[in-house]
Amino acid sequence: MELTANANLDPRDQKRFYFHATPLRKGLVAAMRVFFSLFMDRHVSGLENFPLDGPVIVACNHVTNFDVFPMQLSLPRPIFYMGKADLFRNPVMDVVIRNLGAFPVERDGKDVWAYNHALKVLARGQTLGMFPEGTRSRGRGLGVAKTGVARMALETNTPIVPMAITGTDKFFRGFPRRALVTVILLPPILPKPGETALALTDRLMFTLASALPPHMRGVYAEMPKGFGGK
Repeated sequence: MELTANANLDPRDQKRFYFHATPLRKGLVAAMRVFFSLFMDRHVSGLENFPLDGPVIVACNHVTNFDVFPMQLSLPRPIFYMGKADLFRNPVMDVVIRNLGAFPVERDGKDVWAYNHALKVLARGQTLGMFPEGTRSRGRGLGVAKTGVARMALETNTPIVPMAITGTDKFFRGFPRRALVTVILLPPILPKPGETALALTDRLMFTLASALPPHMRGVYAEMPKGFGGK
């Protein structure tokens, strides 16, 4: 019986994941702040919409792999976020990104372990960073979002703060001229009683699209008639 139980354990349960800002993380974030100041002219608005304590989901559009840096550097609290499992294969990278608050997700099919770990982040009153689209848009505009963010918010009654980022696709292209990166935090979206995950997802994405330039709104460019976006 014991052998059967152990066989069902997820290998990720053997690793240590953090729910606080470790000393290594603090040092790395400080170094990233200096490094990215060389390439990024960052403008942040709407910080008053971000709660300074308690569980919160920050839901952001996803253009490039660099999005996570202005996302974290713009907030006064550590973000904990999913990273594709391949990033954790390298032992050194594994240690670094786990200290940075990342945890692995297998993107082929539903990853129950990653979903449950995200719920643990919220249960500990922390900030969960999510990209609802699940993958990078690569400049094609917002794609159809998955319902995972909404399901977590509904299950835990956690507010969602939409974050719109533009300019990360210009990193390093015009050096020494810095890329203009704009970060906008919108008012929290609260789950409504009886709301479905799909309805909350649409509400989130149309709200997020409203803060992006028209060419980045993608499939959420036109809000359906009678749709209550707030």
